[in-house]
This record gives sequence, C-alpha cells and structure tokens, in this order.
Amino acid sequence: MHADWAPWVADCWASASGQSLRHFLQQRLDSGAVVYPPQPLRALDLTPLSQVRVVILGQDPYHGRGQAEGLAFSVAPGERIPPSLRNMYKELQRDLGLVPPANGSLVHWAEQGVLLLNTCLTVEDGLPASHAGQGWEVLTDAVIRCCSETGSPKVFLLWGAHAQKKSALIDGGRHRVLCANHPSPLSASRGPMPFLGCGHFGEVDRWLRAQGLSGVAWSSVVPAADAALKSVA
Repeated sequence: MHADWAPWVADCWASASGQSLRHFLQQRLDSGAVVYPPQPLRALDLTPLSQVRVVILGQDPYHGRGQAEGLAFSVAPGERIPPSLRNMYKELQRDLGLVPPANGSLVHWAEQGVLLLNTCLTVEDGLPASHAGQGWEVLTDAVIRCCSETGSPKVFLLWGAHAQKKSALIDGGRHRVLCANHPSPLSASRGPMPFLGCGHFGEVDRWLRAQGLSGVAWSSVVPAADAALKSVA
C-alpha cells in the first residue's frame, strides 16, 4: 500500500470493524480456506491517493484460481478475459475505436491514476461474495470518501446498483459521477442505463482534458482504423 493511503487505512484497521476483519481473515486462513487475491490492497499500492483522477468501483474479487490480481475487473496476465471485462473492451472499441486487448490485466490503467476498487477485497476459492459484510466495506467506503474529500476533482464511474449505492459518499457537486448498468452480460444491454453504448470512456477523457489533464491511455493497442491503414500500407 502506498504511504498516501496509510492514515486512512490505519484508522480503519484500528477500529472495531477492522479488528473483526483481521480476526475473520486469520481464522479462515488457519482453517485452510484458499483466499484471493494474494495482495488485497494492491489497488492502493499501484494508484497513490495523490494521483487518483478516475475511480471505477467493482464489487467482489474473482473467485477462480489465478484470476484476481487486486484490481476491480482486472485478471492476471494469461487468464481468460471474464465476460464483464469483455463488455468493457467492447464499449472501448465502440466508443473510442480501440482494438480489444488480448490481455485482461488493467495494471496500466491503475498506473495512470485510475483507482480500480472493489468494495470487498477478498473472497474464497469458488465462493463468490464469501467475505462480503465482514468489514472490508468499512475500509473501502473510507477510501471512496477520502477520494471525494481530498485532492483534485475526479470522475467516478458507478456501474450497477451496488456501486451506485456508494454515491452518497461522493460530493456530486465537486466531482463528475457517471452511472450505468453493470457491464455483466446479464445487464449490459438492459435499460434504463445500458452499459453498452454509455460512452463513459470518451466522457472521462473529455472531462479530464477540460480540467487541463491528459486523457487515459486505455489501451496500448492502436485504434482499429489506424491498424487497417497500416495493414494496407
């Protein structure tokens, strides 16, 4: 975890809910449970508080072996790209013309100031939401509140009802808050706010540039149109 976050996280660990969470995690590990990811606070390591400019909220880490890498929606290199992330790549292509990457790791987003935060930070093998309600939410709510109350204005992407419940923690008058359905295939195309077609990635870049900041390099792959021109040449 980057030192920027230390005071906020330390307060949470010292609280009754933080102590209870530590006890719960140690108890599960002692019982032989397989817990993912190996670095639950990795998002707070790769994206220092002072560099956060975009916040994307997820819910629960992936519960398959080798998938979760401590960043919302991201999977470790070499892992199969999950359906929600495939839809995110599909929207990037529709919105910005970016060729979908072959890799599902979003580390390059995190290193550009995109905080990829799940609201619960651990899970057990094969058991989705198995650590929900054990105390992580207190810590991650504090992180969201911290992002809202400190530093420069930011863009918050709230995809799905679970993420949108966190809007009360965000100063909507100071920050840009964009809402849509979750990118899961179950909801990505449904109303009233379909994820596919939402245009959030382009809106993030336009908003950042209006603040005098650079847009996010969402992909290192060249846009489809440029790739086609190069292949013809």
